[in-house]
Amino acid sequence: MASTLEHDRHHAAAPGATRGTPHGVTHDVTNQAPPLTPYDASDDAALLEGLRREGAGWAEADVRRLGTLAGSAQVQEWADLANRHEPELRTHDRYGNRVDEVEFHPAWHHLMRAAVAEGLAGSPWADERPGAHVARTAGGLVWGHTDAGHGCPTSMTYAAVPALRAQPELAAVYEPLLTSRVYEPGLRVPTEKPGLLAGMGMTEKQGGSDVRTNTTAATPTGEPGVYTLRGHKWFTSAPMCDVFLVLAQAPGGLSCFLVPRVLPDGTRNTFRIQRLKDKLGNRSNASSEPEFDGTVAWLVGPEGRGVRTIIEMVNCTRLDCVMMSAALMRKTLVEAGHHARHRSAFGARLLDQPLMRNVLADLALESEAATTLTLRLAGAADRAVRGEADGAVEAAFRRIATAVGKYWVTKRGPAFTAEALECLGGNGYVEDSGMPRHYREAPLLSIWEGSGNVNALDVLRALGREPGTADALFAEFDLSRGADARLDAAVAGLRKDLGQASPVGARRLVERMALTLQASLLVRHAPPAVADAFCATRLAADWGHSFGTLPDGTDFGTILERALPASV
Repeated sequence: MASTLEHDRHHAAAPGATRGTPHGVTHDVTNQAPPLTPYDASDDAALLEGLRREGAGWAEADVRRLGTLAGSAQVQEWADLANRHEPELRTHDRYGNRVDEVEFHPAWHHLMRAAVAEGLAGSPWADERPGAHVARTAGGLVWGHTDAGHGCPTSMTYAAVPALRAQPELAAVYEPLLTSRVYEPGLRVPTEKPGLLAGMGMTEKQGGSDVRTNTTAATPTGEPGVYTLRGHKWFTSAPMCDVFLVLAQAPGGLSCFLVPRVLPDGTRNTFRIQRLKDKLGNRSNASSEPEFDGTVAWLVGPEGRGVRTIIEMVNCTRLDCVMMSAALMRKTLVEAGHHARHRSAFGARLLDQPLMRNVLADLALESEAATTLTLRLAGAADRAVRGEADGAVEAAFRRIATAVGKYWVTKRGPAFTAEALECLGGNGYVEDSGMPRHYREAPLLSIWEGSGNVNALDVLRALGREPGTADALFAEFDLSRGADARLDAAVAGLRKDLGQASPVGARRLVERMALTLQASLLVRHAPPAVADAFCATRLAADWGHSFGTLPDGTDFGTILERALPASV
């Protein structure tokens, strides 16, 4: 009798099984996808091809190893735990002393330790190999399959280095620590630690992105380069970092300052954390409102040039917003594809149902375009900061294309993750699937480091004040001239309309620039099936208003085989 029951259970659990449930057996699980983990987050043709193309093929073994780690059951559990057990603010110790510390679940520290050790923080600035910044970005694309929250302090640490170089004597002290691959939590004298994390404090409640309205005051102490700050920041993430770059009003105007949490003599600098933000997503990461009151700070760059100084940091963090959006797209596509591969409905696997193939193929096009653009931006950044032969052109391209990419790719994230979540049906709407966490994360990347309007207007600013940026963009388009008539028409239209750009139409113009840039990259580097489908839909308007509206005749098979290899 027992053997017969086991036989029935075995057949009832088979995907797509139609046998009835034996009498008295009500909880056998049938037609559900098995766990995705372990999987290889780096098994992505677009990512690996871009890594090689942008000059970091030497890092492929490390990226593949990191992809295996990111997709492991243990690391995926760390990501889940870090978000379920959110950071907690402790303002005072048991005796009433002000401590302003944030406590994290051990899973957060495991993720941070791995990310820093794998070179996802400041280490590329100390790596002389061409492509080091590309390698870091590729690592971020695969490690982004874990938890997005801890990517904030690693991103800011990476971005702080070029800004800090505006004050060479400070850079000489802190840069070797910011580029370290050692993560050591806890507040101590920065120079006594083996590695540091950096944060950033720009916005204030009265102005947000309009940082020139900041009211935090910086008063010279009489000691060269040393000031005290008084004021209140509105959105400062990762308050447990060791040092911060902040903006404040000095006698000479808005200026940039370095603020350590612990002073050289071992005393705590005044950094009163008023509260942690109760955010929609990004729950594992602490975002705070710190108050400065006699806070000691060191000037970075000249007085009155604070925006110009800290913009070097913003350029880097904007690229990371594009990177994390692309990583979220890829992660949720992998989840959706895995579910569709193992779930049956109406007599066939979901992956074989024509309309589901349309949806997944459309998502795959969007994901590949985002990944390819991200790595192209990383390549431009790498060549620009190294001052290579084409560094000036790459710097101009980076200037405009990063703002274009930041606007568009991050805008696509929420719609993309919503569609991917829907592929799982009700399963995707419950927390255990992980998809709600990704969905809540997606809007953040469009808001941080300048919302959509800020980035769209920044593109217009670049076009108006830096003519070389338009030249660099069209030089990029010229590399694909003649390869696709739809792309050529899009480029010609942009060239015609660029001189008539206005703030009212900024979003529409930047959207066209982004789609044309993505199409040009896919035409040059992706398989014909991918490039043709992208140009037909995104440029020639043979497309609906939601994902899954690719035209009849699209080569779904080639697109899906490329995007969803057997290992994922």
